[in-house]
Amino acid sequence: MENMTYWNENESKTESLRETESTKPEQPACKSKKPRKKRTAVLAKRIALCLLSLLCSVLIFAFAGMAIICYGPSEAARDLFVVSVMETSAAKFLAHLYFSEEEVEAILANNAVKETQEITDEALVTIPQPEDAQALDLNGLEIVDVKGNTFKGKMMIVNDPSRVYVATPPRFGANVAGMRVSEMVERDGAIAGVNAGGFADEGGMGLGGQPLGIVIKESELVYGSPSTSSTVIGFDEENRLIVGQMTGEQALERRLRDAVSFGPVLVVNGEPAEVNGTGGGLNPRTAIGQRKDGAVLILVVDGRQAHSIGATYNDLVDVMLQFGAINAANLDGGSSSLMIYENEIITTCASLYGPRKLPTAILVK
Repeated sequence: MENMTYWNENESKTESLRETESTKPEQPACKSKKPRKKRTAVLAKRIALCLLSLLCSVLIFAFAGMAIICYGPSEAARDLFVVSVMETSAAKFLAHLYFSEEEVEAILANNAVKETQEITDEALVTIPQPEDAQALDLNGLEIVDVKGNTFKGKMMIVNDPSRVYVATPPRFGANVAGMRVSEMVERDGAIAGVNAGGFADEGGMGLGGQPLGIVIKESELVYGSPSTSSTVIGFDEENRLIVGQMTGEQALERRLRDAVSFGPVLVVNGEPAEVNGTGGGLNPRTAIGQRKDGAVLILVVDGRQAHSIGATYNDLVDVMLQFGAINAANLDGGSSSLMIYENEIITTCASLYGPRKLPTAILVK
C-alpha cells in the first residue's frame, strides 16, 4: 500500500508539472541576428551588382557588334558607321576605337558631298509679288510627312519667302548660353521654327552661344569675320535663298538680309551636289531649300530613333529634288534638329536632355 501511495504521489506531481508547463506563455520566435537595415543594404548591393553585370553585358555585345561592322566583309556598312559617329559631337571616339586617325580621315573623304564653288543664280527664282497674293495663296503653309528606307520626317512648305528669317539670342559668346527654338518662337510670336547654323559644341556639351562661321540678321553682320570664307545659307533682300561658299563681306555685297553658316550645299541652280560613297552618315537632319516659284522648303528628319534611324546627304538631295528645290543646303543636325509648329514640337528631338540651346534659328512669321 505504501508503494501504491508513492506511485500516486509521483504521478500527481508529474501531472501537475505538465499542467504548469502547458500554461506557460509561448516564447517568441528567435529574432534574426542580422538587423533589417543590414539586410536592406545587402539586397541593394545584390541589385546593383546585377545591374552592373547587365550593363557590362550590353556594352560587351555593343562593342562586339561594332567590331563586326568595322572589320566585317561589308565596307559600305563600315563606312556608314564611321561617318555616322564622326558627324556627332559626343560619339566621335567610337570610330577611333577601331581605326587610326589616318584611316578615319580616308573613310570620311571617300564618303562626303563634294564641295562646290558655284553660288546661287538669283535669275532662276521668281519671287511672287503682293499682287499675286490671292492667286498664289502667299499666306499658305503646308506640312507634309516624308519618309525613306531609314528615315521619317516633316517638310514644311512656306509659299511666301518673306516670312522666313533668322532669329538669334540677345548676344553671342563662348560662355553665353543660347536659346531654345521654342523660346525664340515664343519671343517673336512666330508660327513655326527650326534650328539653323552650327555652333561650338565640344563633346556635345556646348552652351549654344557661339556660332560657327557668320550670322547676318536684318542685313547686318552680327557675328563672324568679314574676310573668312564659309558655306553661307541665307535670304537676300529680294527673298531669294542664296547658298554657296563666300566670305561675310561677299555675303553683304550680295545683299543678304538673313544668313547662317553650315552646309554642305545639296542643290545649286537646279543641279544636285556630287556625292561620294554613302554621302554622309545616318543622322537627324535639318535642311532648307527654295523652289523656282519662291516657296521655301524646310525639312527636318528624325534620327537615332526606333522609327527613324536617320538620313544621309544623298537622302536629303533626293527629297529636296522631289519637292522641286532649285537651291538647297544642309543646316545643323543631330541632337539640335527639331521642328516647331504652333508652339508644339512636331518632330522627335534626338537629344537625351531635351531641346538644346542654340545661337540661331530659322523662324516663320
